[in-house]
Amino acid sequence: MSTQVSVGTQLTTVGVDEVIGEVGHAKRPKRGSIDARRPSAKKVATRTVLNIAALIVFVLSIFPVYWMINMSFTPNSKIVSRTPSWFPLDFTASNYVTAWNREAAPGQTDFSHALPTTVTITAGVLVATLLFAFLASVALARFRFKGRRTFIVSILIVQMIPGEAMMFTIYGMIDDWHLMNTMLGLGIVYTAAVIPFTIWTLRGFVAGVPADLEEAAMIDGCTKSQAFWKVTFPLLAPGLVATGIFAFIQAWNEFTMALLFMSGYNLTLMPWLNAFQSSSVGGAVNWGAVMAGSTMIAIPVVIFFLIVQGRMSGGLVAGAVKG
Repeated sequence: MSTQVSVGTQLTTVGVDEVIGEVGHAKRPKRGSIDARRPSAKKVATRTVLNIAALIVFVLSIFPVYWMINMSFTPNSKIVSRTPSWFPLDFTASNYVTAWNREAAPGQTDFSHALPTTVTITAGVLVATLLFAFLASVALARFRFKGRRTFIVSILIVQMIPGEAMMFTIYGMIDDWHLMNTMLGLGIVYTAAVIPFTIWTLRGFVAGVPADLEEAAMIDGCTKSQAFWKVTFPLLAPGLVATGIFAFIQAWNEFTMALLFMSGYNLTLMPWLNAFQSSSVGGAVNWGAVMAGSTMIAIPVVIFFLIVQGRMSGGLVAGAVKG
């Protein structure tokens, strides 16, 4: 009887210890329980502060875009006012009609002609940059040849030199080639400016794909070229997208070189917008039409980002950790 009592007492004592823990120590929640998964007050406060800071940064970043769109739908007579209009109460689409049809200045192009010129140059730069940079990055990542390290260092040095420092030299070269005020001449300048960074980035992607994959495909019966195009090339899609975005933005938004080399009816969108803003009708700048033109220039960039955004983040991060 005493044995049964002692055993029962021990079981009872063990059960109590499991519930309340040792004397003087708070019982920690078991791993996986609801209390263990619940974040502490410090973590909740930190997360709240970070979310508020992120919201503030987002609002500050998106407000100029919203204000541009708001002004594009506001009549020009209501834009310059001591009392800002936060919403386009007097909604009008006439600013877009004016920006689309009106010449930037006498003897210069309008938006409807500057848009295809910019699209043609940007598309050509995008294709040429990805083609040349892809071939160069494969050579740097897959082959060992004399002068390879010197070439890589030269790429880094070229990126450090601002384009404006070579502006007059580039101008003289394009003029000697009789390519002034042509899409081909401006496309060559853009491609030469974008290729160094693109080669350096794509090299990291190619180097990040193990060569063992190609060797395995060759064991299965593929030739070296088939192994590269069927195995390695699909894995480089994020890198091509990331570098393609950079080339697209550079060619689409570039202003200085376009202003220097293009004139008249061959203006691209950025010089067109500058001339459109500088010209005045009736002694005042039509800010509503200027904002409408800026919005129309931004629309193709947004469309391009929506198309490639699925691979954009992964491509940028992957290229940042390879070298």
